[in-house]
Amino acid sequence: MTNKTSRVQPAGSIAPGARRRRIRMATLAAAFSLFALYLAWHEAYDPPTRHDDESPIAQARADDPAQSTQPAQPGQPATGIAVADPGLVKRGEYLARAGDCVACHTADKSRPFAGGLPIATPFGTIYTPNITPDPDTGIGQWTDSDFMRAMQQGIGKGGERLYPAFPYAEYTKVTDQDVQAIRAYLNTLAPIHYTPPRNQMRFPFNQRWLMVFWNMFNFNEGRFVPDPKQSAEWNRGAYLVEGLAHCEECHTPRNILQGLKTTDRFSGATQGGWHAFNITPEKNSGVANWSNDELVSYLSTGAVPGRANAAGPMGQVVEDSTQYLMSEDLASIVTYLRSVAPVIGGETHPRDQWGTPANDVTALRGTEITGVNGAQLFIANCASCHNWTGQGVGASAPGAYPSLIHNTTAGANEPNNLAMMILHGVSRTTKNADVLMPAFDGELTDDQVAAITNYVTKHFGNPQAMVSVDQVAKLRAQQQ
Repeated sequence: MTNKTSRVQPAGSIAPGARRRRIRMATLAAAFSLFALYLAWHEAYDPPTRHDDESPIAQARADDPAQSTQPAQPGQPATGIAVADPGLVKRGEYLARAGDCVACHTADKSRPFAGGLPIATPFGTIYTPNITPDPDTGIGQWTDSDFMRAMQQGIGKGGERLYPAFPYAEYTKVTDQDVQAIRAYLNTLAPIHYTPPRNQMRFPFNQRWLMVFWNMFNFNEGRFVPDPKQSAEWNRGAYLVEGLAHCEECHTPRNILQGLKTTDRFSGATQGGWHAFNITPEKNSGVANWSNDELVSYLSTGAVPGRANAAGPMGQVVEDSTQYLMSEDLASIVTYLRSVAPVIGGETHPRDQWGTPANDVTALRGTEITGVNGAQLFIANCASCHNWTGQGVGASAPGAYPSLIHNTTAGANEPNNLAMMILHGVSRTTKNADVLMPAFDGELTDDQVAAITNYVTKHFGNPQAMVSVDQVAKLRAQQQ
């Protein structure tokens, strides 16, 4: 029989595994306690909110009263709230335009501001809320303090943490005075009884309390503080760009937590398949070669012949928001953007300096075409508006069909926007033009869209930019 010797722990000792578990538990408890103490300290000793009596933005007006949303009964508030000063309401309408509130809070144009628009995120789909003064499904029972807390702190009426698809990280800079004006305007809207769909967020991202941690890394609560070293025009532009207009939400790339990557501000980002271009003063990737007048014209009309034509989300921004801004405010935005740090992108050539006219139409005459041919597809589907040479029709008239030569969309390193325009078309209505390009998603297959896209980039744009059939399929599947 073999003798087996067993090891006996001395009395009172702790096994190594148990000791490590106790140390880990103690460490976690200490970390949680420190975090709780931090929250308590932050709540008790956070600096008081700065209240500005004067807004840096120019005295606002709604440029097109005929397009304003009318109250349920002229002269009467929609929910029985005391009638606000008409001047305050008018200013609020202008500020709501600057913030482009209608774009995100409207899924059905027959129900403006009633919400329900799906916003796709890496963590699930968020549906925007109803912000009409309906007492049951909207914000009719919200107090002014509730509204201000949501705008400036990202906290809803019930104390719930809002998701940053609502850009409170920028709206926190908006002064109390301007928030109150927006609220006064929203009170005059016709109440719409509509409950948007529930958010479809994956666990654990459906736990709103986790936004406490997101805010710790990505949110700095506080109102805009003018820089005394800068001009009034610069400060007004900074207030708009960093606050109500929330330009960074689309034009700044995201970090791993989907917060803004502040080291690359305004350098461009992709959302929903569309690429918001670099708007820093960089000569190739950005807008350094644009004149101030061209930038103002782009924001007010969506078109600058020989450079760019707004489509997709930017086309909607122009239609719903920037075309209504006063020239002083547009000029202020440009002044501020000129001052931000230029960020070098991937382009080695200005995006709007590519291309020459094509002559493929003569080569195709009498030629038998086999397979998917980009030239044939372009001439069959695009040439009636953009000309078979690619030079467009209508020159620089407001409703002209744009040239594809010297065009920032065709000259980009990534042809996503070009493919998206072919798939989904263009619809942009401004005060001086009604621009429409039909969508071809129901007419053309993925390989046909890829063939046209690659033909356009090769002949009229950046010849190094190519899109595959698989990439087109992924773009087609993007939620719009």
